[in-house]
Amino acid sequence: MPNTGLEREAAAALIGGGPTAGDRLRVGFIPLVDCAPLLVAHERGFAAAEGLDLDLVRETSWANIRDRIVLGHFDAAHMLAPMTIAANLALGHLKAPVVTPFVLNLGGNAVAVSTAVHTRMREGGGAVSLADPAATGAALARAIRAGAARGEAPLTLAMVYPFSGQNYELRHWLAAAGVDPDRDVRLVVVPPPFMVDALTAGQVDGFCVGAPWPSLSVDAGVGCLVATKSAILPKSPEKVVGVRESWAERHPDRLARLVRALDRAAAWCDDPANHEDLAAILARPGYLGVPAEIVMRSLSGLLRTEQGGAAVHAPDYIIFHRGGANRPEAAHALWLATQMLRWGQAADPDAAYAAARRSFRADLYDAALGRGAAEPVTGLTPFDGLRFDAADPAAYLAALPRPPGPAAAPGDD
Repeated sequence: MPNTGLEREAAAALIGGGPTAGDRLRVGFIPLVDCAPLLVAHERGFAAAEGLDLDLVRETSWANIRDRIVLGHFDAAHMLAPMTIAANLALGHLKAPVVTPFVLNLGGNAVAVSTAVHTRMREGGGAVSLADPAATGAALARAIRAGAARGEAPLTLAMVYPFSGQNYELRHWLAAAGVDPDRDVRLVVVPPPFMVDALTAGQVDGFCVGAPWPSLSVDAGVGCLVATKSAILPKSPEKVVGVRESWAERHPDRLARLVRALDRAAAWCDDPANHEDLAAILARPGYLGVPAEIVMRSLSGLLRTEQGGAAVHAPDYIIFHRGGANRPEAAHALWLATQMLRWGQAADPDAAYAAARRSFRADLYDAALGRGAAEPVTGLTPFDGLRFDAADPAAYLAALPRPPGPAAAPGDD
């Protein structure tokens, strides 16, 4: 848990001698590696230097985070990037304007399947490589078709929340391989800390979740890594800081100070020289509560895909700061909105695109830091090569294959 007050005071003095106590912000987080900038802002004194005292509250599920930010229990929260858009559209819950002034990271998720499914993928003769999502998706598709031919029940795959990068990455990857995510497999929601338990118990056959949980399934001998977000959707946003729009309007100075503290914390997290210290912080029982060695795999991008296997380099597996990672780009929000439309979660394109633009607030980021984007972000390109151009999201959506019938969103909680 947090360092002592004396330690924070000393840290604050080292980075500029700012105040060590001040406005108290209650901030919710989920135990994942990508909450690191929030924890580091507190632990290394970057928040204190801005006159902020972060009261960090660990939660188990994204539904809890959603409820507590919407109802005002939290001033700010570690959130899935699509959650803010969904909140503005009242999808699956109360309508509550939520905005993000800061992206915590790019990448950081991975798909793991059970060892039995992994064996079936290899028996089909396909390549299973983190570097080649198309080939690995094809191998999984063959295993799914073979199981259907034998009359077996569809595979059950878990993701963390209906409005999540994990849901959209998994669906995009499956669909590109010819697998209908609403017909050929069963998608369910499981909170991140329970993913390994669900795989161990045989309740699910695989999952898409943020670090460190995929690596923990490997070490437990129940899972094998087969794909990463960084390969499926390179340099795309994963977690953000979410605040209620009304809170941002009432407290512009606090929000700006929070953004500045997080900017310094994210830069610290991205520096390889700090990764051993960062792994030790994240590993604490009150934060992630997992071995630091497991956390280091995510920070270094050197992942073990199966128990006893050699480390495999996953380029840009998780990015905290470099390359303008933290600026909430409208282009990225619009891509997420196209996924809500593609999979039947949203029906009105104009409303979805308006909610996306309202959610990702680059203006708040720019105002706090006194800078804008180094290079204009106009879209992104998933692994299938079909580029998304934010100037024409309708054309991108029209070019994507859709399931043959109405898509059913999986259960919320």
